[in-house]
Amino acid sequence: MNLNSLDLNLLTALDALLREANVSRAAMRIGLSQPATSHALQRLRDIFGDPLLVRTGARMELTPRAQALRAPLAQALDQVRGLFVPDEFDAARSERPFRLMMPDLAVELLMPPLMEKVTRLAPNVRIDVVPWRGPAIFHAEFARTIDLVISIGNAFKGFHRQLLYTDADALAVRRGHPMGAKLKRRETFLAARHVGVIIRGNSEDLIDTWLRTEGIERHISLVVSGYLEALHVSARTDLVAFVPRRLIAALSKQLGLVTVTPPFDPGIDEQFMFYPTRAQMDPGSIWLRRLMLETGRELEKKGS
Repeated sequence: MNLNSLDLNLLTALDALLREANVSRAAMRIGLSQPATSHALQRLRDIFGDPLLVRTGARMELTPRAQALRAPLAQALDQVRGLFVPDEFDAARSERPFRLMMPDLAVELLMPPLMEKVTRLAPNVRIDVVPWRGPAIFHAEFARTIDLVISIGNAFKGFHRQLLYTDADALAVRRGHPMGAKLKRRETFLAARHVGVIIRGNSEDLIDTWLRTEGIERHISLVVSGYLEALHVSARTDLVAFVPRRLIAALSKQLGLVTVTPPFDPGIDEQFMFYPTRAQMDPGSIWLRRLMLETGRELEKKGS
């Protein structure tokens, strides 16, 4: 193909069409009229020799060729946009949005002190936090839509990893719990009723996975999807939560919780900061990563 004859605006239109699989929504995404977007689609069909979008019943679907174009096109557009990214990030003037993904415990521990720094240094920057969606989400398209991920676990393809802070698990019970400190004993722990936390992407509570390797099975009476939910339930019932110690400490006064050392030691939890490889040299990403690492170091200094 002769690139001199190619209108690069067509690539932006193609990206919108492939993402939306709908001419009207694609038009809104790129700020064109629907007729102009339909015309762009026809030109793209002529260039690729493929219909790209076909009607199936009441909706449009991407052809196999169009599906195959999504990832390389998005990558190519990212590289083109990178040519125009300024070499410096002016935090005080920036209105850049950042998108982060993390579980509820990381939001509770990290976001208040992080936002104090952001508000002071970059008052017009916006932080969007989305819930943890499990390791299966880590693919090339996801890496283009996220700036930072906070999670335990191994490295994910297309992402760099840095240690943020460490933690250990402990038992949380309401103040005045009938078992209280006795939960340090194995027999009391096993007799107690527990609330389990199964976060998205897991089939069971990670604590129970570890306990099973020790030949131990606790009595789970309730399962919730987040650590904050578990602590709120424990604060108002006699259920025992086995959760990160730092989170209990952060909410103990507010919820009336007491921390109890468990009779079993599951070891150290490591929370990592992941960021896309593509953003390694991006000034804005570097700025945000530095703030997050600073926040993690401050949390680490507080102790358990």
